[in-house]
Amino acid sequence: MHERDDSITTGPLLDRLREILAAGGIEDPGTDAELILAHVLGESRGRVQALAVLGEPVTAEQREAATELAEERARRVPLQHLTGRAPFRAIELSVGPGVFVPRPETETVAQFAIDALQLVPVEAPIAVDLCTGSGAIALSLAQEVPSAHVWALEKSREAHAWAERNVREWGDERVTLVLGDVADLPRIPEFAALAGRVHVLISNPPYVPADMVPRDPEVRDHDPELALYGGSDGLDVVRTISTLARDLVLPGGVLVLEHAELQGAAIRALLAADGWRAAATHQDLTGRDRATTALR
Repeated sequence: MHERDDSITTGPLLDRLREILAAGGIEDPGTDAELILAHVLGESRGRVQALAVLGEPVTAEQREAATELAEERARRVPLQHLTGRAPFRAIELSVGPGVFVPRPETETVAQFAIDALQLVPVEAPIAVDLCTGSGAIALSLAQEVPSAHVWALEKSREAHAWAERNVREWGDERVTLVLGDVADLPRIPEFAALAGRVHVLISNPPYVPADMVPRDPEVRDHDPELALYGGSDGLDVVRTISTLARDLVLPGGVLVLEHAELQGAAIRALLAADGWRAAATHQDLTGRDRATTALR
């Protein structure tokens, strides 16, 4: 058992962590410092803030562990890779190298699918999540629409392994995870069996154009390329989904696609060309175009 050293208290340690993070160019060093120390102490962020006010001591080992993590974070390793966890809506996912870290803006995209599922007038609506990554969207659908059955597809073996872990933790046997490529949808037995039965299909596909390398090191150097880049204009996978998903989604069913801010018009046009109806682009909480929905 590690003894606490009253000379090392939570507040000054947080100050030191903030200094390290700020020197590394972290956008919000205060928040990251609190989250790092919360991870080390096994406490909530709110509890860490309270401990700082109370002047609670920490052990030398805890100080050393938090400092090491802050130094890693200052080298622009994603915070979620350091803690191994990423919050997403009502759940917390296991993440790490090899899987795309879910973003807050995707939470608003998932809401469109959740709303659509909740309006389906059947006892057990069916949803599909393509390019599931960590399983964030699929698992949120299952958690927030308990009557739904969700099928999720992921191409990357590394990402699929992370999604498997999350499905075991959160899936409640209502999420079926499949390893495979979107381009092979008609030949994947689990999805061939869903033809004409899907009420809501959602995807956060790779949509970064090949020549637009992300500026943030956390994304550029740590998110898997397979989850980022979508061909010369970023829409290669979107085109595949638009074409193949028509056979899965039943008439009146809903398609939800996440995309970059300037891709909405192009996506609406290609969806219309493929026979989707009522395509509309929606903004995220920052006022940027983030998702396009359409009806089968």
